[in-house]
Amino acid sequence: MRRAVIAGTGLHVPERVVANQYFSELYGKDMDTFLRTERNIYTRHYMAENEATSDLLVPACQQALSSAGLLATDVDLIIISTDTPDYLSPSTASVVQYRLGASRAGTFDVNSACAGFVTAVDIASHYISADERYRAILVAGGYGMSKFINWDDYKVASLFADGAGAVVLKAGTGPEGFLTSTLYADGQYHDYMGIYAGGTAKPITHSRMENKEHLLCFAKKIPIETNATHWPRLAELILERIGKRAQDVACYFFTQINIQSIHATLDSLGVPHEKSHNVMDRYGYTGSACIPMAMHDAVLKHKLKKGDLILTIGSGGGLAMAAAAFIWGYDT
Repeated sequence: MRRAVIAGTGLHVPERVVANQYFSELYGKDMDTFLRTERNIYTRHYMAENEATSDLLVPACQQALSSAGLLATDVDLIIISTDTPDYLSPSTASVVQYRLGASRAGTFDVNSACAGFVTAVDIASHYISADERYRAILVAGGYGMSKFINWDDYKVASLFADGAGAVVLKAGTGPEGFLTSTLYADGQYHDYMGIYAGGTAKPITHSRMENKEHLLCFAKKIPIETNATHWPRLAELILERIGKRAQDVACYFFTQINIQSIHATLDSLGVPHEKSHNVMDRYGYTGSACIPMAMHDAVLKHKLKKGDLILTIGSGGGLAMAAAAFIWGYDT
């Protein structure tokens, strides 16, 4: 049986580092204490004016390919997860393919907001298991939300950041690799948060620009307990399918939006907080990029070894969620 095995990882963030103190000075209030204690955010990175999401994705993908021992021409498919694309059309994946020189690879983007990376991994894993022509797939999440921040909303502006993370999935036949996944959505929340101007529903106009409808908007408040309710449910569903317990998971990778939701989920599962590998302290909230960024950081810290069970859970606007379980394929 063919399985998709994680063979390499990569991470890239832009040069500019923005500490919490920047927001305390900008808004004339103590933003630092809340961000550190309630969100576990200390610093984040912002793109330069002349940078786009693809500028973050390309080096992350190159790093992932190098760590997997592959050339760009070895890649059969590139799937990019982003809701901050270079263009409305064409896909950012096509830009990345060209800049990498991945001339054999097909391309497409996935947009299920911040659940996009896990969703893209789910898609790639099924490509590999179903079709022997796909031997190496590059999956990456890119986030350039600093270009869409509404600076009038200090609670939101201070959370979001830019970055990219990537993994290479290779076809394998051993016990390591993709085990199972599940997707969940609740479309009643589609108009609660997002970037609402720029598509066919709200084409960009001068009045919409003046009203800042082209910027990230939290139009309504999603119940605070949403993630803390669904994340444990999705984890338990996945674990039941593979006949494992929460304690059997070596490392959890969650969407890095709220440390309190992560802790509440781990408490519900009955496992220590240290089981989750987090990077929001250094990188802020990087949406569809945060899980592969955390995965690469765990690799750099030698936290994963061959045979480890890992669980990834992503969630984002829409409302969309995705969870997947893997047996890790190599020692780090």
